[in-house]
Amino acid sequence: MDQLILTRSQARKIILHAAGLSRPAQFGKGREGVYKLIDHLGFIQLDTNYTVERAHHHAIASRVPDYKTEWLDELQADGRVFEFFTSDSGYMPMHDFRFSLPVKQGFLTSRKPLTQAESNLMTRVLDRIAREGPLMVKDFENDRLEASAGWWDWRPSKVALERLYLDGRLMTTRTKDFQKVYDLPKNLVPDDIDTTMPTPEEFARHVIRRGLRSLGIAYVKEMAWRARYAKGHLVRTEVEKLVEEGEVCKVAIEGLKTAPLYMLPGYKKKKIELSDDAFILSPFDTLNVFRHRLRDFFDFDYQIECFVPEPKRKYGYFSLPVLVGDTFVARMDSKADRKQKVLVVHNLHFEQVKGKNDAIGKITDAIKAFAGFNQCRDIIIKKSNNKQHLNAIKNAL
Repeated sequence: MDQLILTRSQARKIILHAAGLSRPAQFGKGREGVYKLIDHLGFIQLDTNYTVERAHHHAIASRVPDYKTEWLDELQADGRVFEFFTSDSGYMPMHDFRFSLPVKQGFLTSRKPLTQAESNLMTRVLDRIAREGPLMVKDFENDRLEASAGWWDWRPSKVALERLYLDGRLMTTRTKDFQKVYDLPKNLVPDDIDTTMPTPEEFARHVIRRGLRSLGIAYVKEMAWRARYAKGHLVRTEVEKLVEEGEVCKVAIEGLKTAPLYMLPGYKKKKIELSDDAFILSPFDTLNVFRHRLRDFFDFDYQIECFVPEPKRKYGYFSLPVLVGDTFVARMDSKADRKQKVLVVHNLHFEQVKGKNDAIGKITDAIKAFAGFNQCRDIIIKKSNNKQHLNAIKNAL
């Protein structure tokens, strides 16, 4: 099968279109726009960091104008999306439920042998939820035998609940304050949803199709990422079969030596126009989770620095990439002070890029919208490496 040669500009357009960032409201507005977005991407990563609005809401708000956070809860209550852990925790369309089963099986078979006490506790937890209905960790007595040793030192009932969640015997929803509520799958999965276990080959092909749909252009290792707790090694075999069958095509990027890249053939002749709007993105956005992709395709070296020791941080604790058109133009380290209703931008760092000086107005509009999304009325920008841009933005604000 012939290999398609793309310019970097063409590749960026395909990647951004696949990510839902070619223009605002690419999948529509309102609650239905949120569902169409999740259905297209196949996975919206969830994160607990609350420096600004949490990552799953942030990723949706970047693409669905005037997004309301309760819409995601409503979609889950309606049985249209569900939460589970693949490579990370996230939301998926409910019609993909059967493809979560190999991952659950992977967690079960790779688990260390449990003690009799651990097995008995899991049985008691499961029986109690079956009798009483949905429960939270706080509904179980504090069964810790020793003082907590830190953040991940869970007490036994919490461990039991999470094991049951990961192996599929329980599912979760969330309270308004983001606490997990555990329930039986039969209470959350609609009756018309297929719950049969896919074959390993079916699962691998699903992972490939989903990966290419959301990433646009991808390496095998990126497609296999969502299958890392199941049979991810089959992805490499099946993608070559799909190339032979014409469902997937190989691509290469001019001037870029990389491992083999793959794409859905629908992009071969697709005309993609980018709106040149500004998007303030979550560090956990689909576009940003693979650092090497940002370097390879966008010449953007990005790292979320909340995991970096403070003395080694370059841009700030929670620096958000700012995209205009097909170029990352800035990083915005910000925090939402919800009590004072102020979005504090600790550092607005502009990248050394050409031809984007006319984007300041759109960046300003994006910062205003981001503040509103974070329930902030006022904006304070403390520092920037570009005084001219900073003054223009401050004047506009």
